[in-house]
Amino acid sequence: MSKLGLVSRAEARRLIVDGRVRVDGRVVRHPTTAVVLERARISIDGAAPAPASTDRRVLLFHKPRGTVTTRHDPSGRRTVFDVLGDAGRGLVAVGRLDLASTGLLIFTNDTQLANRLTDPAERVPRRYVVTVRGRVTPETARQLEEGLLAPTAGASGRAEHLSASQVEIRKASNRETHLIVELVEGRNRELRRLFAEVGHEPTRIHRIGFGDYELGNLQPGQWKELDPQPNGLIAR
Repeated sequence: MSKLGLVSRAEARRLIVDGRVRVDGRVVRHPTTAVVLERARISIDGAAPAPASTDRRVLLFHKPRGTVTTRHDPSGRRTVFDVLGDAGRGLVAVGRLDLASTGLLIFTNDTQLANRLTDPAERVPRRYVVTVRGRVTPETARQLEEGLLAPTAGASGRAEHLSASQVEIRKASNRETHLIVELVEGRNRELRRLFAEVGHEPTRIHRIGFGDYELGNLQPGQWKELDPQPNGLIAR
């Protein structure tokens, strides 16, 4: 439902648990129920949502600092959809950037494209300019590439293996280090958790690329819509 741009993830979960959502005429109460969006008939409180545009849209956006990647925020914080206004209608964000992070976000109404870009099995690279406190040594950079165990969010006590596919040190001093980091899995707060494990707090995380898409010269809060091509590719 959130991928269709109808409601946020949290709102979709509440609607489903409350029994207000039907798929192909049957009430569904489990938010993890898998459906094929292109074929499923979804209704909320007995009413089918307005059909999405059949025109394929892809929009590149420079997320400013201090905005959240959601359609509605219960805490009243400014969202990326507030910035986009009417330009974001019917679109969903492909992945997320946290409140303090900036840079490239992709929006689309093409659920297959969104799924392909975010599927860990596809190993689609995300490229970031990262600034951290302290001097990152080549040995530490290799450790990040080889991977390490980092605790998951919450109090479960579990840990998961995280790694960067590439770490390039651009400039280093005792005060801070500037790096280019590439990830291919897109786990929750992955960069912050990686650098926390090696003792370097990120002070800036700025995404510059996602797959074949590049931020380019877009300024914070700016966006551009790409032209769909007949062969399904996107012109850049």
